[in-house]
Amino acid sequence: MLRLKHKHIFLLPGLIVLVAIIIFPLLFTIRVSFSSWDVVKPGLDWIGGQNYSRLFSDGRFWEALRRLSFMAVGSVLLQYTLGFGLALLVWRDVLMKRFVRVLFLVPMMTTPVIMSVIWRTILHESLGPANDIVQLLGFEPVTWLSTGGMAMVSVILVETWQWTPFMFLLLLAGLLSLPRDPYMAAAIDGAGPFRTFFSVTFPLMAPISIGAIMIRLIEASKIMETVYVLTSGGPGTATETSSYYIYIRGMRDYQIGYSATLSITYLVIMIISLTIIAKILTRNIARD
Repeated sequence: MLRLKHKHIFLLPGLIVLVAIIIFPLLFTIRVSFSSWDVVKPGLDWIGGQNYSRLFSDGRFWEALRRLSFMAVGSVLLQYTLGFGLALLVWRDVLMKRFVRVLFLVPMMTTPVIMSVIWRTILHESLGPANDIVQLLGFEPVTWLSTGGMAMVSVILVETWQWTPFMFLLLLAGLLSLPRDPYMAAAIDGAGPFRTFFSVTFPLMAPISIGAIMIRLIEASKIMETVYVLTSGGPGTATETSSYYIYIRGMRDYQIGYSATLSITYLVIMIISLTIIAKILTRNIARD
């Protein structure tokens, strides 16, 4: 009994930190979401569910959420595909393996803001080297950031460039930890590279793949820095995500109460969506 009490005492510091940095801000945000706190009326005056009623008719928020879903899923799929391919490449014997591993990690070491500034310069339509290369190949200059479709593609490509190394790192660690016995059995059965991959490697990597995809989906659902620096949500609202829209309402329009409502709704939607995605991935990938 004494040992049990001591165990609870040692858990107390962590519990206090958890309450201080997670639970209290969350509860306070929920309380703010039921107020009309803005630049005109600062304070926690109770207005009930008026902010939530306004939210359901706010088409701009739901459009931003749709764009975020497309960006997040598209970029994570690209990151997983490229990361797995690079991990398989380095997993096998290649020249200068250690140097290649470090080289692949360079984009991830760059802070998102600096990375976005660099890519905004690269994709500049008249001064950037990207269009210089396109013109050297005999094509017309690409409107990377000034048209809606290409601006969204540019955001996805920049996100993929920065975070593919993260996928590469996780998947390479998983490949290095795989047992050798199934590969010996596949070789004895005469299985070729493709059959070995789809029958042995991919199924064994399923738990790690699911974990890597979910980690990146959680992070990708909060895309902010790339959009802020690269396009500022433009042109128009073509690349405006939920996070950026919440920032506009809270920090530009000073609608703190409504911004808190958007944040809570966005959090609930993300928790439900990611839980469903995790179950789908577990049911399909892990079973295969």
